[in-house]
Amino acid sequence: MTLEELREKIDTIDDTLLQLFNERMEYVHQVGELKNNTGAPIYRPEREQAILNRLKAQNKISGGKLTDGAIDALFLELFAVARNLELPEAVAFLGPEASFTHQAAESKFGAMSTYLPMGSIQGIFREVQKGTTKFGVIPIENSSNGIVSDTIHCLDEYSLKIVAEVVIDIHLAFATKCENIKEIKKIYSRDIAFGQCRDFLEDLGLEEVEHIPVESTAKAAKLAMKDEYAAAICPAVAAKINNLPILFDNIEDNSNNRTRFFIISNFENQPSGNDKTSMLVKLLNKPGSLVEFLNDFEEANINLTKIKSHIVGGESIFFIEFNGHKDDAHIKPILEKHRDVIKVLGSYVKETEDI
Repeated sequence: MTLEELREKIDTIDDTLLQLFNERMEYVHQVGELKNNTGAPIYRPEREQAILNRLKAQNKISGGKLTDGAIDALFLELFAVARNLELPEAVAFLGPEASFTHQAAESKFGAMSTYLPMGSIQGIFREVQKGTTKFGVIPIENSSNGIVSDTIHCLDEYSLKIVAEVVIDIHLAFATKCENIKEIKKIYSRDIAFGQCRDFLEDLGLEEVEHIPVESTAKAAKLAMKDEYAAAICPAVAAKINNLPILFDNIEDNSNNRTRFFIISNFENQPSGNDKTSMLVKLLNKPGSLVEFLNDFEEANINLTKIKSHIVGGESIFFIEFNGHKDDAHIKPILEKHRDVIKVLGSYVKETEDI
C-alpha cells in the first residue's frame, strides 16, 4: 500500500471508532440514569478493573499489538471521559500541580477531571467529607520512607472509605537555568527528596550547596525558575510545566523507589474477587493481645499482607491489611468478633503487590 492508502485506512478506522465511542457513551448514559435513581456511585473501581482484565486477556488470545499498559492508558481515559459526561466530580489531591500525588490522581481519573490541589492531607479528608469533592488522593507509603503518619491519623479520625489504590514509580530530575553546575548556590526540594538523592548530590559535589526544603517538589521547580543560580530536585513533569531545563534525569539513589496512594470517598466497593482490605486496630494494652488477634486470622486462613504499628493520640494503633473483601464469607465472622477494636478502612481491588 502507498502512504496515502494507509492514511485512508486509518481515517476510516478513526471514523468507526468515533461512532463506537458515541454508541458506548449512550449506553453509559443509560447506566448513569439507573445509578442516579438508586443513588449508586458513578465510579466503580471493581467494575473498571474487571473490564480491563477481560480486555487484556482477549488481547493476548487475539495476538494484539497493544501492551497491558497501553490498554490501561486507553481505557482508563475512556472511563474518565464517561464519568465526567455523566456526573462531573472534583478530585482533591496533595498539591501543587505536577506533584506525584497529582500524577497518581490523573492516572486514575484522566485528563478531563476537575482537580483541586490541597495544602495538606487533612485538608483533602476534610473537603471530601464535606462533599466539596467526591474523591481524594493521598499518599500512604513509600518504598524508601515507609508509612505516611498524617494519612494514618486522618484515616483514624474521618469516616471516609478507601475505594482504590494506585502505585507509581518515583523518578526525580535535577533542573536548573544555570549553565554551569559549579555556579549553583541553592537547591530547592522536599526534605525527603534530598535524602532520596544523597548519592547524586555527593557525586557532583553539591552536598555543601544550600539545601532549601519546601512543601513539595513541584513548588521547588517554580522557585528555581525564578533564580538563575538555583536548582530544583523535582519530577520531570514539574520542570517541563515551569519551562525549567532538566540537567539530569532519574537521579534518585534507589531506581525502584515507588509510592502507593489511596483514593478515598464516601462509598464502599462490592467484592471483585481480587480484593484487599485495610483496617486500623486498637488492641488492649495487655500481654498476648496482638498474638491472640492474629491467631484468629491465621485459623481462618486469611493472608495478612501488612502489619505496621503507630502512635495516634497517645495510644498504639496497628495498620493492618489482608487479601480479601470484608464481606467475604470466611472474613466477616472474624471482623464481627473483633468489631470493638477494628475500624475497616475499605475493601478495594488489589492492583499491585505490596511495596
